[in-house]
Amino acid sequence: MIHKSKALVAVIFGVLALSAGLAAAGGDKGNDKTFEYSIGLWGDLPYSDVQATTGVPNLIADMNASKLSFSVHDGDLKAGSGIAGSATPTTCSDALYQQGLGYLNALDAPAMFTPGDNDWTDCDRPANGGFNSLERLDYERKLYFSTPLSFGRHQLVQEVQRDPTCLGVGGPTACVENRRWTVKDVVYATINVQGSCNNLCDTAPNSTEYAARNAADISWLQQTFAQAKATDAVAVMVIGQADPGFDLSDVTRAPLRNPRTLAETDGQPDGFQSLLSAFRDQVIAFGKPVVYVHGDSHYFRIDKPFLDAQGRRLENFTRVETFGDNQANGNNDVHWVKALVDPKSRDVFAFQPQIVPANRVAVPAP
Repeated sequence: MIHKSKALVAVIFGVLALSAGLAAAGGDKGNDKTFEYSIGLWGDLPYSDVQATTGVPNLIADMNASKLSFSVHDGDLKAGSGIAGSATPTTCSDALYQQGLGYLNALDAPAMFTPGDNDWTDCDRPANGGFNSLERLDYERKLYFSTPLSFGRHQLVQEVQRDPTCLGVGGPTACVENRRWTVKDVVYATINVQGSCNNLCDTAPNSTEYAARNAADISWLQQTFAQAKATDAVAVMVIGQADPGFDLSDVTRAPLRNPRTLAETDGQPDGFQSLLSAFRDQVIAFGKPVVYVHGDSHYFRIDKPFLDAQGRRLENFTRVETFGDNQANGNNDVHWVKALVDPKSRDVFAFQPQIVPANRVAVPAP
């Protein structure tokens, strides 16, 4: 009887182990077994010929191998200024946007994109071809955002902002680049919010354009959180390009800002205070996990920089900044961030930096 009991225990443990293995194999197409699905976050790429021809294709192959539910590029399809003698498009010519479209459509899963300042607000720089920045944004709206579909070999239908309107060359126009979609009780949204003071500084600032788009962005945020509440969503993720700055600690990478009043303190035109104030109100009122994903300042990080008016940290808010730039060092920062999503977990999101083995430069992959 003792030997039979030991045998029975061994069988039971074997069955349990097999069951666990089968359960794990059924999750997220073989990846990240404890999470329902995963998504890819990237941006500020490519910034050079080597990134365009080698780094980004390596990154796309790596994301495709990860069997993601979708990915989002958070803006900047090029460096801030064109590169003389480049073999790939580095000014704001039509070829640049066609190259970006090719990248997005090379992704297997649905792929989303939100414009960056290097894609349009900075196109009026002589080194970028001296384009009319609004005309370039109009071109992006036509090429990238003329339908409610995402990019990628598999596509996803998104909600599109129609009202209030933004500004184009010909006057008011729909902010069709602002998108929203929901996957398993999590609401995702993109907003067209830009570096370069959100179009209030640099070569040809445009306060009229800023005012219209800023009002639309605030409205889109408010509508997004209203929908999240109405549908009892478990979390919200917002993706934009700009690093607006959240406090006084980041002088090398972001605008300096009083964390309580959210007023900019470094003397630059403040294109973000009203947006941040509205965002903060929504984060507090929602109560559940909220993530803001951005690029712009080219420094991978995950932190909690948002404070309330009393100086208390917003515990339910997380900032994720994606990799990017560093074009002087080849593919050194051509990597991406994986977000693991479990709607049933307390914090919903967990994040993993994904260092593309083929893009390792300083310490090559073994």
